[in-house]
Formats: sequence, C-alpha cells, structure tokens
Amino acid sequence: MTTMQLLGRAKAAKAAMALADTQKKNDALHFMAQELLVAREDILAANALDLAAAKGTVSDVMLDRLALSPERIAAMADGMEQVAALPDPVGQVLRRVERPNGLVIERTAVPMGVIAIIYESRPNVTSDAAALALKAGSACVLRGGKQAHRSADAIVTALKRGLERAGLPADALALVEDTSRASANELMTASGYVDLLIPRGGAGLIRACVDNATVPVIETGTGICHIYVDAAADLAMALDIVTNAKCSRPSVCNAAEVCLVHKDAAPAFLPKLRQRLVDGRAAAGEIPVQLRLDERAAAIIDGTSASDADFDTEFLDYILAVRVVDGVQQAMEHIAAHSTGHSECIVTSDDHAARTFLTGVDAAAVYHNASTRFTDGGEFGLGCEMGISTQKLHARGPMGLEELCCYKYLVRGTGQIR
Repeated sequence: MTTMQLLGRAKAAKAAMALADTQKKNDALHFMAQELLVAREDILAANALDLAAAKGTVSDVMLDRLALSPERIAAMADGMEQVAALPDPVGQVLRRVERPNGLVIERTAVPMGVIAIIYESRPNVTSDAAALALKAGSACVLRGGKQAHRSADAIVTALKRGLERAGLPADALALVEDTSRASANELMTASGYVDLLIPRGGAGLIRACVDNATVPVIETGTGICHIYVDAAADLAMALDIVTNAKCSRPSVCNAAEVCLVHKDAAPAFLPKLRQRLVDGRAAAGEIPVQLRLDERAAAIIDGTSASDADFDTEFLDYILAVRVVDGVQQAMEHIAAHSTGHSECIVTSDDHAARTFLTGVDAAAVYHNASTRFTDGGEFGLGCEMGISTQKLHARGPMGLEELCCYKYLVRGTGQIR
C-alpha cells in the first residue's frame, strides 16, 4: 500500500479515535500489550533478521539500540499498560470563563487528528508512539528506519490485532512500507492528511523535517548535553553523575557529550575522571571512554586533543569532550554557544551557583546534582514518551499525552447575540 493510501485510511479513522471514550482506548492498550507478548517469538525472529543485516554497517552501540530481547518486549508491553493507567487528556477543561453576558467559554483538550512519526532504528519507539498517539485520541502513522523495518512491521501487526479486539479501526495505526527518502518527504508535505509530524532521530533527520515540512512539525531531541563540575562540587558525586550520564546508555539523546570542569576543581577531578572512565573501565573489560580534551584539560591528563567540532557533536558513543572553564559564567556561555537545548547539569554544593545555572541556562531540562539521563517520559511520570522536544512552542521536554493534544474553545450560550 502506498504512503498516501495509508494516510487516507488514517484520516478516515481519526473520527472514530476522537469519539472513542477512555474505557475503549484503555481496552485497546491492554489488548495491544497482550498481543505484543503473544507475538514475542515472531517479533524476535524479525529483529534477528534486522540485526543480521545491520551487523558490520553500524557501531555496536547502535546495534544495541536496534536489538530486542524478551525483557525489552515485556518492557514495551508494560509501557503500554502504564499509558493505559494515565489520565485521559482528551476532554479536559484547561480554562473556563463565564462572561458577563452569560456565555460560558471552556478551552478543552482535543486530539490532534493524524500524528505521523518518522524515527530511526529503535523498534521500541513503535509501541511507545502508538500507545501515546492512540490514548491521546489520534490516528498514528509510523515511518521507521530501514534497519528496523522487519521488527517494526511485526510489532505493528500485533498492535493492530489489539486495536481490532477493542472495536477500534485497525487503520488508526499504520506503518509506512516504503523506507526510502521519498516516503519521508511524502509525510513532510502531506498537508490535509498529517496534523502533526514528529521526527525522532539524528540531527540530519530532524533538520530535514524542520527545513522541508509543510505540515506542523515538532523539533525533537538532538542532545549535546553538558555536565558542569563546579569548584564546589562533591567530586565523588560528580564522578557518579558523569559516569551514569555518559556510560549507562551512550546511544540515547539524554547521554552527556561534554564535561565542563571549573579550573579549581580540574587538578583533582580530571585524574579521577580518567581513572573511572578510561583505565577503570578497560580493567573491568568494559569499553573505555575516549576523552577529547581542550588545551587546559590536556595539561592535566592524557587524552585525545579536542577539535572545535568535538564540542558541537552528538557522539552517541563512548566519547566525551572535556573543557576546563573559569567558572559558572563561562560554563553557561559555552552551553549557550553549543547546546541543542536538551538537558544540561551543574554539580555543585554552592546554592548561588546552582540558582544562577538553573535560571540562566536555556534548555528543556536543567539539572542540579542529577544525571541528564532522567530526561525521559517515564522518569518524569508521563508514561512512555513520544520524544524530547527541544523547541519552545506548544511542547518542550518529554512529550507525553498532554503534549499530543490540541485544544478548542467550547462556547455555550442561551441565545446571546453580539
């Protein structure tokens, strides 16, 4: 089926989704979660084919993003159950005004309509995106990357069975069959069919959507995330935070890519950082982190000399750019010049420095003494997420159910005329 045929069917199904009550949508999510588990072996078999085809063409870190396991499929199903347990945003009255002439005006949350998601090689996004869009009362059209297409197809096949069990149209969920650039361009320009486009992936995909889309688009999460270790930082805490933010899963957008260190902390902190991330990991049989150092950092520890480009790169790998700065102000200036507006962190026991950083840094999430890895819909209590918005209009940060709704004004009168 062509992309435009899928969009036409999704558009026809959006009325049924908008009219579905909370119970019916929750029933669909329960059934979809069940069908995921029933189809586990089929999904794993499809994923094995995707992994075999991708080996040798992508890094081991990216293969980890592509890989599914029984545990990851169970987590996908659990994520759908969590979304079912969340309050339904559709129909919520966001503001109510009763005018002097008796008109009652209610700003009320309503579904977007048809939400299209273009994403790359993370099969779990398939179920996350479907769950959120459908609970928010919208039809969902997915366009995954070619490396994960077999996995996504097996997942969508299972999810559509759950939709039908709940009495909702299977066409409310679709996976684009064409994984070429042409299908992405069709979604970007499908005015009258796509009510909202959300890209999830690397900088190239997101920039292509922002530059070329003629449908409404939300710019999501390229993550050049910084951790600033202040002069007043607890160095043991800072080491734990940097290690978690860089190494727990380096291929995701909330992983740290840059560490800024106060000049007074650098002589003590940087040798500890090298020991933890490089020598210690190598001794433990783990992948060591490549430290790319500016001149001041390189005068203290050994590592690779950083180029200017290293401070503007989302590595998505075991690489960390390191710069020594004079203080919180210079750290903030560096972040302002290089940040993608995703997640930024200060580690300090100085309340004034923390307040300055939290107030002055412009990003979707700004942290004090906590890892940037928490920028996530589940960790923020939103259930699974559609993505991390790094723009400022309509939605910012992890996008959950509320961010997938629009609103309209419902105006009730008793015959008033103007």
